Amino acid sequence: MAKLSVLDLSPIPEGSSAGDALRNSASLAQHAERHGYTRYWMAEHHNMVGIASAATAVALAHVGAATRTIRIGAGGIMLPNHAPLMVAEQFGTLAALHPGRIDLGLGRAPGSDQLAARALRRNLDGDVEDFPRDVIELLNYFKPAEPGQRLVAVPGAGESVEAWILGSSTYGAQLAAMLGLPYAFASHFAPGQMMDAVAIYRERFRPSDRLAKPHVMLGVNVFAAETDAEARLLFTSLQQAFLNLRRGTPGKLPPPKADLMLDPQAQAMLSHSLSCSIVGGPESVKRGLAEFIARTGADELMVTAQIHDHQARLRSFAILADVARDVPDRIAA
Repeated sequence: MAKLSVLDLSPIPEGSSAGDALRNSASLAQHAERHGYTRYWMAEHHNMVGIASAATAVALAHVGAATRTIRIGAGGIMLPNHAPLMVAEQFGTLAALHPGRIDLGLGRAPGSDQLAARALRRNLDGDVEDFPRDVIELLNYFKPAEPGQRLVAVPGAGESVEAWILGSSTYGAQLAAMLGLPYAFASHFAPGQMMDAVAIYRERFRPSDRLAKPHVMLGVNVFAAETDAEARLLFTSLQQAFLNLRRGTPGKLPPPKADLMLDPQAQAMLSHSLSCSIVGGPESVKRGLAEFIARTGADELMVTAQIHDHQARLRSFAILADVARDVPDRIAA
């Protein structure tokens, strides 16, 4: 069957609070665990009133305590915002608490606007071009400590943390291939270079002690409901949120809007940015899932769903898990 995982931005719907969103995240993780999803990730964003997962490691500790078997991790940690040692200690702590379950996706974007990026910077000389060096430094902290080693991540050293490189361009694909790490592409909102990035990653991949062969995970929005019409209505929440973000007026996740009117420019932008979306009833989702896997050759899909009503969001992930049982993993075949 198709291999599915969950990306949760811990959305804060209109009419609710950050606490509500984080409690919903734990509920969703439990739900994903029951339905056989492989992993559950949360993403680092800052200065966004509609997203509650800014303190990603803290939020993951909350989710980890609520679950037992599903892998949990960051999708991702924006490394320019953090000292590698601190990230190693945070995720080493998670690995000590939840052995064999921790993923660490690493990105080089700030995950914020410029104002927040300046407030978050760890020093005056920080630069995204330091990213490869920071990744290598971070990975080294997870190696078992050597006798006499003066700087040790505790917890962290010797802990089992599965590291990933994230990206929305070919840059991350090249780095993941060079380091022999699994690669996750943000096609759920930035699909433009998806196929080029996948090809580069697979062609240039070098096996490492962390990964023997390339593994690609692609982001996809899935809005599933009992009918196509109901799913399309749920999808309008993401459409509104995306438009608000692009217009510089981000807010909490809006409720669905049956009479959502889009001008041609907005429609064109959404059609491109959200082109990796599967929206519909069970049969439509099953067909869309099979087509996406066949087209992209993804080893795994990272599914996200910005749905205003939490129960509808749970139902969407349940429908997807059910229909995915009849969709083969085309790569493994």
